[in-house]
Amino acid sequence: MLWPLFLLVTAIHAELCQPDAENAFKVRLSIKTALGDKAYAWDINEEYLFRAMVAFSMRKVPKRETTEIAHVLLCNVTQRVSFWFVVTDPSKNHTLPAAEIQSAIRMNRNRINNAFSLSDQTLEFLKIPSTLAPPVDPSVPIWIIIFGVIFCIIIVATTLLILSGIWQSRRKNMEPSEMVDAEDKRENMITVENGIPCDSLDAKGGHINDAFMTEDERLTPL
Repeated sequence: MLWPLFLLVTAIHAELCQPDAENAFKVRLSIKTALGDKAYAWDINEEYLFRAMVAFSMRKVPKRETTEIAHVLLCNVTQRVSFWFVVTDPSKNHTLPAAEIQSAIRMNRNRINNAFSLSDQTLEFLKIPSTLAPPVDPSVPIWIIIFGVIFCIIIVATTLLILSGIWQSRRKNMEPSEMVDAEDKRENMITVENGIPCDSLDAKGGHINDAFMTEDERLTPL
């Protein structure tokens, strides 16, 4: 009695799990590429672990908490390693919707990858898009980084203001001395009129150019 029942169950499973069957997913593993000399052989124990991880993922989905390892079926396993799998409904003789399986795999993709020491590129669910890696928490809190940047900007701006003030102060102190030097140069300049050098009129000292004095002015006593 048990043998015919076993054959019937096997036939039903074979009908549910087929390439391109409804709600079936293909998986492809590149163990040698990922691990090189440390690559492990894919055998029935690895298949059991894969089925256990899929069942674990399905139990995270609401109303699928009763999923067992026996409900995950594998078929068409190749040496390279690739295979198809489906998840059956424990209460009915049909497979679970592909959307539920896809959601469960995506939520637990990192756990599945870690179980086989693989990544999204070496453990491929061909109809399930890869998930992004979880964000890495920075070793330094973000608010400290922002505070450090703002503090550096304030220090640089303050330094520039101080240097600008010093430069302007020096410039103002230099301007009076430059004006005095220019006046001294003008006082000592000798003008040339009609080819004859003449002393320029010095308003401060009261000097008068003798070339323009009349004879009476020269003889007039002071």
